[in-house]
Amino acid sequence: MAGKLNITPFKKVLIANRGEIALRIIRTLKEMGIASVAVYAEADRSSLHVRMADEAVCIGASPSPLSYLNIDALVTAAKLTGADAVHPGYGFLSENEDFAKAVTKAGMTFIGPTAEAISMLGVKSTARAIALKAGVAVTPGSNGIVGKDYRQVARKIGFPIMIKATLGGGGKGMRACLKEADLDRMMKTAQGEAKANFGDDRVYFEKLVLNPRHIEVQVAADNYGNVVAFAERDCSMQRRHQKLVEESPSPFVDAATRAKLQEAACKVIKAAKYRGVGTVEFLMAPTKEFYFMEVNTRLQVEHPVTEAVCGQDLVKMQIQIAQGEPLTLTQKEAARVRCHAIEHRINAEDSEHNFAPCPGTVEEWIPSGGLGVRVDSHMYSGYTIPSYYDSLIAKLIVTAPDRTRLLARSRRCLAEFVVGGVKTTIPFHQKIVNEPDFVAGNIDTGLIERMMAKEKKERES
Repeated sequence: MAGKLNITPFKKVLIANRGEIALRIIRTLKEMGIASVAVYAEADRSSLHVRMADEAVCIGASPSPLSYLNIDALVTAAKLTGADAVHPGYGFLSENEDFAKAVTKAGMTFIGPTAEAISMLGVKSTARAIALKAGVAVTPGSNGIVGKDYRQVARKIGFPIMIKATLGGGGKGMRACLKEADLDRMMKTAQGEAKANFGDDRVYFEKLVLNPRHIEVQVAADNYGNVVAFAERDCSMQRRHQKLVEESPSPFVDAATRAKLQEAACKVIKAAKYRGVGTVEFLMAPTKEFYFMEVNTRLQVEHPVTEAVCGQDLVKMQIQIAQGEPLTLTQKEAARVRCHAIEHRINAEDSEHNFAPCPGTVEEWIPSGGLGVRVDSHMYSGYTIPSYYDSLIAKLIVTAPDRTRLLARSRRCLAEFVVGGVKTTIPFHQKIVNEPDFVAGNIDTGLIERMMAKEKKERES
């Protein structure tokens, strides 16, 4: 094996992102002795990731298309600073094949999968075909982009169905259609949203699994055919397809099902000839049957949950794989569950008024602390949250030996977390950890919507 290795250590890495994820990557680079280059739009001039990096380059005006989505500006910044590699973080251009190609063409390493893998797995209908070929179950569906015969295709699958944009994510271009009478209207809505967000109005159909859980498996694959899968994350606590809480291991998944999930995830990754860190997502029915949904070809927002449970630095693993180093972790080691962990996404939103964004100046910032607590954030007292980007301001990650103690610790942490000057989702997270169904582990992707409907009914009565 040693003679076949092609290892090229990085001296300097540019982070093509902002905020908490840029800061999180910078911290790992510092521990590895690798210089970091931050990029920033004008609105992020005072962001903590800019202060913490070894170098920082302004790449443009505040709107994302003029800065964090500007491939030419990012590649130019990397060239000018002499970066060996580019880490895309999550969101923005992290799953953009053109960006991966541009970085590679400029003579640098893209810390992630190849552009070909991004292209292949980024089109969800193609990813489904790969899963099927690998022998992994997928939800019954159109097995490809639907055309003018979409009514016939929908009837063949049987209602209810889910209409999904071929490209993109984050719940955009996704609509549930419960009966045929709504099909035309839902198609038009999904296609319009897909076109507006991703520049592509193509969609495909899947059978709608009622009361499902959203279960995902973190994977890592090197350049030498080695693949490992970690313990699952339960990401069922969602509002409008946006995750609010993630935990690992899932309170619903037993050891036998966990092993099946990991085996299925590895099959998909090997079939796609994937390299790097990624996530294979599944939909799980109340019967514990599960179906492949998609592959996220990047680091996930919720990766700290897996880091806590497996005891590994996933960003470091990404960098090592990109440098050409082989995985030294065995599947048995990767699968070991060391603790229970939960992540609360703290957003600058007013949960009492339809989760409206609340940009503004943070007048007071006192994050939670103590045993088993991690806070990933770029906030500080006096920082002004810009209105141009995602509303995520912090991730509260809590760990404990078991789920009962985990929830007790979460309640304590949420109660002591102080953010002054802007509204946040902390009060809503406090409701979640006290919700009887959540405490009992009776979770599915519709629980938050039911919580909100119940709360609204109680207010109106």
